[in-house]
Amino acid sequence: MKNQLRGCVKINVRGKRLNHFINALHARRIAIFNQYIKGGTLSAEIYRSELSTIRNIAENYDLELTSFEYDTISKEVISRRRRSGLILGVILILGASLYFSSVIVTIDIQGNETVSDTVILSALSEIGIEEGSQFGQINYVWSENQLRLMVDKLAWVGMHRTGHRLVVEVTELAEKPDMLNERLPCNVLAAHDAEIVDISVLDGQLMHMVGDYVFAGDMLINGVTSDQTNHIVLHHAMGEIIGIYKESAEFHGEFTQKRLTSTGKTDKRRSLRLFSLEIPLYFGKNRYEYAETSFAERPLSLFGKKLPISLKTATYSELKRTEEEIDEESLKAELMEKVFLYEKNFLSDCEILERNITESKNADTLTLSVTYKLKGDICVQKDILVK
Repeated sequence: MKNQLRGCVKINVRGKRLNHFINALHARRIAIFNQYIKGGTLSAEIYRSELSTIRNIAENYDLELTSFEYDTISKEVISRRRRSGLILGVILILGASLYFSSVIVTIDIQGNETVSDTVILSALSEIGIEEGSQFGQINYVWSENQLRLMVDKLAWVGMHRTGHRLVVEVTELAEKPDMLNERLPCNVLAAHDAEIVDISVLDGQLMHMVGDYVFAGDMLINGVTSDQTNHIVLHHAMGEIIGIYKESAEFHGEFTQKRLTSTGKTDKRRSLRLFSLEIPLYFGKNRYEYAETSFAERPLSLFGKKLPISLKTATYSELKRTEEEIDEESLKAELMEKVFLYEKNFLSDCEILERNITESKNADTLTLSVTYKLKGDICVQKDILVK
């Protein structure tokens, strides 16, 4: 390491008065290493600072001296001493290191499950704590109490610093389980016009049997009963009554549809992001009336460590409104996809026994009318109002 800082030079000295040359070096106490004589040539290693003195001594004794400097840290520094960019870079690195050591680079939230990071970060921002804030300006006790008061679901909050990170540890309130009102008096009514095919009653008085046809709103299970003494008892009527019923839906589509299509033109806007501050690296505004936007962000790093500085690129792809004519087969395929989504979202809890689809169209529109024959639970509860 000493040689790396002082610089190390290898010399070769050739001539007839090598002994006088060596004695002169010893007399002046010049450090010389790894010396040996071979074929009338002295080879050795010296410090760079001694090279000019040794060269003068060699000239006094009419000796030929050649030198070669090893690659060392000091050599690199000296060779680049006139490069202002290097000096500026070192200054910037030192300044950045000092700056980032005193500010919050990242906020690490731990312990939250139901409360999102976004909610906690937003609350911290309101009390002046965010990426880029000075560690020395944080009142930890006050900030912990404020965060707990601002976010209702937090029972405890703790903050501490770890390097350039602010660690926020939270404990959430244990939520009480939802109370199910299973004892409130209610009746069970029919939700559809249906033929009853199966019955399962858990509580209450059954009003219809298998094979009966009921209309929407008819009483299926009565929650009000009386005994032999005419004592009235209120029940939370429960059960499952399976019926076969019909349901219909319509799906419309136009032959001429307005759509947004790409023109192939793009506009990229770059900005420098420092913590939560975004510095635009462009001029003007995006002039596209309709555009599809995508974002890409590339963080900068130093010595393999990510910095809170990133280059953000927004790409705007121009779109234009066009009118597209769709043939009947393609439009029908789109409507059938809507039928599939309807069945998946709204009819998944019942069995589809039949599906009848009829088409109707005019100059502008195609309509699919779908009639279903379904088998499923037809019960709906209705509370009994008790004075």
